[in-house]
Amino acid sequence: MMAESGGKEEIKWTTTVIISSSLKTYEIATALENQSHKIRYSDTVENGSIIFSLSGVAFLLMDAKECIMSAEEIFINKIEKFINIHKNSFLVLFAALHGPEEWKLMFRIQQRFLGSNLRILPVHNTANAITLMCTIAKTTSKPYIDSICYRMITTKAYIIEQSPVWKMLQKIKLGGDAINPN
Repeated sequence: MMAESGGKEEIKWTTTVIISSSLKTYEIATALENQSHKIRYSDTVENGSIIFSLSGVAFLLMDAKECIMSAEEIFINKIEKFINIHKNSFLVLFAALHGPEEWKLMFRIQQRFLGSNLRILPVHNTANAITLMCTIAKTTSKPYIDSICYRMITTKAYIIEQSPVWKMLQKIKLGGDAINPN
């Protein structure tokens, strides 16, 4: 499928998404299906998880209010189990409004998992969550990651070549030797 964007044609990105069967009736599963992703439901993944297998990223969806109202060890154990299974993991924390209680919750989770591979994404609604998850999954999948790395290397080289400091150092040839920008 093609989409017109500023006079430039873009290929619509789709991938296979493994979704916890516990999310089958949720709006988020329908929204991913509506974006033409191939959806596979699984009873063997953690409840509330969405995995973009080709990208190697996994998202655990949790409602902030439910976490605040439940015993801390329950949601902490769930997060711990999730990050032990998934190397590239994100906690998607839903709250219509991220007020003081929600920020305290995020701070407690960050303190508990400091130094781990967990990243927290505070979101307000399904559309917000879908956008973030798909952006992360897309940018970490091939060939997009290769393209991003190439553009970063090219940009670095351009900046070095155009740098007035670099030009000055080349002119004085620090110590008589050519300077290696890498």
